[in-house]
Amino acid sequence: MTNKSPSPNDESGSRATFDLEERTAVFGEAVIHFAKTVPKNPITLPLIDQIVRSGTSVAANYCEADDAVSKKDFKNKIGICRKESRETKLWLRMIAAAEPELKGEARKLWQEAKELHLIFAAIWRKS
Repeated sequence: MTNKSPSPNDESGSRATFDLEERTAVFGEAVIHFAKTVPKNPITLPLIDQIVRSGTSVAANYCEADDAVSKKDFKNKIGICRKESRETKLWLRMIAAAEPELKGEARKLWQEAKELHLIFAAIWRKS
């Protein structure tokens, strides 16, 4: 049930393939790298833990959805992807509030989490 569809033209002008599994994995990696930059203190430690859990869970659950054994199983896992991407947006907001100097980087990740949430919401509605 891999979700591959056309994506915008790449620099060579040819049509690239949109790979949601790769996109979610790259997002999880970016969240990990971002989490490593957050200063550790009593306020940020729980936020770091939460963002790493939710941000990497998006990719893990998409992999499970891709290998779903039934339509019901697929919809359930996509629903988890939707929830985890939305939750990641919240943790990014909280980290930006706790560490304002990270707001710019958090905003970039927040935008990707938002786009992933919208994608998974659309897939969930159609399944």
